Amino acid sequence: MIAFNQVSKRYPGGYEALKQVSFELAKGEMAFLSGHSGAGKSTLLKLIAAIERPTSGSVLVNNQNVSVLKKGALPYLRRNLGLIFQDHKLLFDRTVFDNVLLPLQICGFDHRESGKRVRAALDKVGLLNREKSNPIALSGGEQQRLCIARAIVNRPSILLADEPTGNLDAEYAQEIMAIFNSFHQVGVTLLISTHDADMLRNSHVRVIALKHGEIQHPASHHEPVTPTGTGQA
Repeated sequence: MIAFNQVSKRYPGGYEALKQVSFELAKGEMAFLSGHSGAGKSTLLKLIAAIERPTSGSVLVNNQNVSVLKKGALPYLRRNLGLIFQDHKLLFDRTVFDNVLLPLQICGFDHRESGKRVRAALDKVGLLNREKSNPIALSGGEQQRLCIARAIVNRPSILLADEPTGNLDAEYAQEIMAIFNSFHQVGVTLLISTHDADMLRNSHVRVIALKHGEIQHPASHHEPVTPTGTGQA
């Protein structure tokens, strides 16, 4: 569950990225976050992961107020989050396998379990046969799938994606959305930011629309797809 209660975010210099934002995203729900460039989509996602802190208001993730978490508690919060941001942050001096392995190494997983999880994540996104390649050898769509594999290797209950199809052609974009839909079907909570009008028009999930840092009401709702799984990727 994710809940924003009257959240505002003002950056140094006075720029107000979000203004009195309130909404709830239920456990296992999938939603799109829409809006123009600069609407506040990236800021909102970073607040959920406690990469940024709100100027006012509260952000709840699984009933925990992440707005006031101490620095030492952040790794425990982020173990339940899968993060896919626009700048991939791939390690180009490491293989595909090692890029996905990194979060598990940070969390202290043993070698055998880590290997199983990495290969399962790569198989999920169709990159198992590229595990020994370096990211530079991958296409843009394959690099995006690699980012997804790295985000889900911890089997998070919440997946956040910032413009995951923004630089992809239509075919690759459909493949990425099919992957996200498969996670939703097993109960993962997903919040995906996009300004892709076709994607929003053809979606069957809720759309949370931002304009100049404010949520537009009434929010768009489509017939929800009922998740069937346990809430882990």
